[in-house]
Amino acid sequence: MQLPYIPTDVPFTGDQKAWLAGFLAGLNTRMTMPQPASAPGLGHMSAESSTADVSQPLLIAYGTQTGNAEMLAEKAKAKAAEIGIDARVCDLADLDLAALGTTTRLLVVTSTYGEGDMPDDAEDFWQALAAPEVGRLDGLTFGVLALGDSIYDGFCQAGKNVDARLAELGATRVVERVDCDVDYQQTADEWLARALPLFAAATPQQTGSELADEAPAPAATVELSEAGKDVTEKAGKPARQRKSTWGRKNPYPATVIANTVLSGPGSAKEVRHLVISLGDSGITYEPGDGLSVVPRNDPALVDRIIDRLGVSPQTPVVDRKEQRPLREALLHRYEIATASKYLVDYIAARSGDAELTHLASTGDREALDAWLWGKDVLDLLNVDESLTITPDELLAELQPLAHRVYSISSSPRAHAGTVHLTMATVRYRSGERDRGGVCSTHLADRIADDETIGVFVTPNKSFRLPPDDAKVVMVGPGTGIAPFRAFLHERAERGATGDNWLFFGDQHETCDHIYRDEIDQFVSDGLLTHLDLAFSRDQEHKVYVQDRMRARGAELFRWLDDGAYLYVCGDATRMARDVDDALHEIIAEHGGHSASAAQDAVSQLKKDKRYMRDVY
Repeated sequence: MQLPYIPTDVPFTGDQKAWLAGFLAGLNTRMTMPQPASAPGLGHMSAESSTADVSQPLLIAYGTQTGNAEMLAEKAKAKAAEIGIDARVCDLADLDLAALGTTTRLLVVTSTYGEGDMPDDAEDFWQALAAPEVGRLDGLTFGVLALGDSIYDGFCQAGKNVDARLAELGATRVVERVDCDVDYQQTADEWLARALPLFAAATPQQTGSELADEAPAPAATVELSEAGKDVTEKAGKPARQRKSTWGRKNPYPATVIANTVLSGPGSAKEVRHLVISLGDSGITYEPGDGLSVVPRNDPALVDRIIDRLGVSPQTPVVDRKEQRPLREALLHRYEIATASKYLVDYIAARSGDAELTHLASTGDREALDAWLWGKDVLDLLNVDESLTITPDELLAELQPLAHRVYSISSSPRAHAGTVHLTMATVRYRSGERDRGGVCSTHLADRIADDETIGVFVTPNKSFRLPPDDAKVVMVGPGTGIAPFRAFLHERAERGATGDNWLFFGDQHETCDHIYRDEIDQFVSDGLLTHLDLAFSRDQEHKVYVQDRMRARGAELFRWLDDGAYLYVCGDATRMARDVDDALHEIIAEHGGHSASAAQDAVSQLKKDKRYMRDVY
């Protein structure tokens, strides 16, 4: 499903173009997907005779990779209760099509994983829903709340796919899908406030606009805070005030109290350990959660962009209805280390550059990504050095500067009052300039002793420790070890009796074996039952964690067969896929299963929340 082309000269901002692209993609999908032949229905209702049974609970089903969709599903349930709607929440992993066939009201909240994929817990549901032999859903009314990241081509694609497929199967859309970017709170809350009253009176024959005219006024309004708590305004009564929580809109100004390099001399990487004080913030977290850090752009790059524009750093610009100096806006508000596709289209149209125009017009994203690698906003502006562009024109084509999420590598029991991060500093050279990751170089190089960084916790309910007596297998090469350091410290503090097995690796043992002393101590103390290491460049034939898994396949299978929980953290592009392939092979070989049966077994592990991934 490709996003429709949007002309570069339309008078919209980058955010508005992103929203329009998502809307048109959903419309285009619905118009172009073929209608299936009639098939036996999953339920027993027909479009001619059915009405939504409002006495039946509203089903709120979520698909999540990091827990955001689950949190929003719980918010939706709380808000539904405030306006008199009985609702229940379930994971898409637990929703089978037979149950869906007898459901009359469905609200789906789903994130998108990577470049347009379903989150792990929703994959089996989607495969079943997308199957050609699936029956009709004429008795169902539905709405979809999609979460995504507009940096990726497959922005909110999981939600778009579910929305289009439900409509194709005859279900009635109560409210148009909304596509939420990384800063999703306000958009999601506004959509829920609009959508939920429509479900109260929904029938499959009605359209969203008809329902808007008929929907009863809500009995109460609920303002949903960032932490998922509500502030309810009852009829005639003022809202009860609650202490503000730290979140995207008001990150906590935290102090970095330690910033040390973990990787040794000779390493090709720069891995750092950061200790951040939580002070009197009242912030709490659990092992498995992430810490979101609000970055600041490289001042040197900001100044070079301003010089290229040929204006004063104090030039006033309007940023989200507020006027501020250009330099401040570029430092704190916009992505400039990477170029948005809207800026690519804009520069291609304005410059007439043959190569860029060809790349922008063909829709070959792979070729465009290859061309863009290592290029930033300044590089795009310099495609045509004679091109004059105003600050307002530039800002209209840029993405908002997003927070960066790092897996927390500390335990609140073992490291009270602080939160730890394990961070790889991204540095590279391209186009005769030194460059780096926006947030990692900000933390590594540009935090003075008296400066603070804005942080807030991003809960990850899909990556939690199991009961203390359960066995745990952890696969985390490189900085993927971060949450497992937290897990091990937490299990030690809790006196957990379950065995622990860690697969860790990197390039060279001498310089890349981060946290070596701590890991060795965990082994000596008996906390780590098994430790398997894979240092890929220490021998002629490269060895990775998935190779160590295969070598220990028989015992690993016994652990899983005995109820162990498997966790994977790290690179999603290659490592996570290779580990997943190895897992399938191990289950097939040592469990005596066919490839199909092994696939079913892995799917069951995911459904049982015993195979969990935190990959990026």
